[in-house]
Amino acid sequence: MIAIVYPQFYGVGGIARYLDSFLTNLPADHPPIYLITGDEHQTARHYAGVEIIHLPLAAHRLSLVVWSWQARKQLMHLYQAGKIKWVNLHFPPLIPGLFLPKDIPVVLTAHTTYLGMSGKFYTTKHFDSQWGKYSLAIKAWMEYRIFSRTQKVITLTEQGRQEVLAYEFKNAITVIPNGADTALFTPDTSVDKDIDVLFCGRIELRKGSRSMVELCLQLITNKPDIRIAIVGYGDDYAWVKEKLLPYANNVWLTGKVSFLETVSYYNRSKVYVSTSYYEGLPGTCLEAMAMGLPVVVWDFLFYRGLVVEGHTGVLVTPNDYAAMTQKTLALLANPQQMSILGQHGRALLKAEYHWVKLAKDVLRVFDTPD
Repeated sequence: MIAIVYPQFYGVGGIARYLDSFLTNLPADHPPIYLITGDEHQTARHYAGVEIIHLPLAAHRLSLVVWSWQARKQLMHLYQAGKIKWVNLHFPPLIPGLFLPKDIPVVLTAHTTYLGMSGKFYTTKHFDSQWGKYSLAIKAWMEYRIFSRTQKVITLTEQGRQEVLAYEFKNAITVIPNGADTALFTPDTSVDKDIDVLFCGRIELRKGSRSMVELCLQLITNKPDIRIAIVGYGDDYAWVKEKLLPYANNVWLTGKVSFLETVSYYNRSKVYVSTSYYEGLPGTCLEAMAMGLPVVVWDFLFYRGLVVEGHTGVLVTPNDYAAMTQKTLALLANPQQMSILGQHGRALLKAEYHWVKLAKDVLRVFDTPD
């Protein structure tokens, strides 16, 4: 008996995708689940054995505070009525975690932390944080406070586990990766692959928006007829668009697209490339691998176990643009190698990262004593 708390369930972000995939793939004998979310962009959704409770989420600065207080009252009602034994909080955002009732056990799914998003987790600084020193200090305080009220934590990667340990968390941490629905993300071999390189995801500094532009320029210089698609949007979209505008014959920026629309871009692409510096576990990389695409990424801890050098993809030392350019172009020139890596990646997704398996792994965390 679980209450999941996440205010932005109908968004297009990674946590929204995560929750939709989890609820879609629940086993038939799963315990009753209540999803407490906001009503923003609400669409019809139904999951067997799941009750969705919508709370108003207004468009003003204090909206999340008001929503969190309403969620607290709803959780207390469910707990006192004997309908839930656990609260499953997903963050970010952090504010709902500050309003959790103290007497209800909490499993926190930490998709990312502000330690990681600040760029301070790594010894080498790869990007500038979008938040100032005082803002980050407040966010760190909020995270410490939420961790102090949490019985168990789920992280998506070993890097995520290490980030949580940096907050001096002493209770159980379980690493359960994000996944992809290999039934939904299935390659269509009849589609013409008219895109050489695909970038897909949020366009912002920590996800390597500036390094993506640099890589695009080097790819174009070395292969003047290359075709690149950038699927996504974000805080740095305007800067990226301005810098790549002179290369419109090579680069296509789609802006925001729906979750389902991304399937068509994967189908049309030959290689998935990412210059991201920080992720929980990147959903677009999982989706690309499920679609049978070879992947080329910076060599960070959050990719370990997923992107295996020479087997499911290619790892490159962060900021070695020459190497990433060379390895990407080498793949494009070798269709057989692209096919082999893509097949291995899809096989790995089906075996270890499919939500039918992962949903059961998540539920086991709630079965064990607190």
